[in-house]
Amino acid sequence: MTFRVQFEEGLSQLRTHIKELALDTKEALNRAIDALYNQDVVTAKQIMEDDNKIDDKEVQINEETILMIAKQQPVATDLRRLIIALKISSDLERMADHATNIAKATIHLGKDHSLTVSPELKEMASVAADMLDLSIKAFENEDITLARKLGEMDDIIDEKYGEVIREMLEQTAVNPEQIQHIMQMAFSARYIERFADHITNIGENIFYLVKGKPYDLND
Repeated sequence: MTFRVQFEEGLSQLRTHIKELALDTKEALNRAIDALYNQDVVTAKQIMEDDNKIDDKEVQINEETILMIAKQQPVATDLRRLIIALKISSDLERMADHATNIAKATIHLGKDHSLTVSPELKEMASVAADMLDLSIKAFENEDITLARKLGEMDDIIDEKYGEVIREMLEQTAVNPEQIQHIMQMAFSARYIERFADHITNIGENIFYLVKGKPYDLND
């Protein structure tokens, strides 16, 4: 087996593992949002425990990538492919941390709070999940046209985030005694916004992979 064939096989396996990590991260976000709306503290605690599995998968991807660099000694675009794989796995792990933070907010809110969770949070999370799917497709195909769309989707989330914060400020004026609970919802919106920011990082890294130079999706 030639070095080139070995490299392509290793790269294919690496992409598969990154896709699996992305699916786990997306599931963590969806479960965290459901738990927040349903006041489901039990599921929130399980999400926190499951985050360790995602951490382990990121470590595995990093070890695979570093081993490929050491054994194959790739250059130019091939080296960028591996470096980008490391960056993407790191972004995915951080995104899962934000999903875990939403679960923690659910636990802080508890089972018996009487506040209505803004529907904007669910809409933000839905767009973020779609962004994640698109980013992984762009990564697999090294498609900068798809990657460019991530910036537009991130703008939608930023706009909705602003709406949530304004809504939360209005609620604190009406229910000052519940400010701690209201802040947990504002934090959750922030976690979704940060989740999406990491996806734009993935898009920018895809641009770097293809073009060989930095690109700002929010420019």
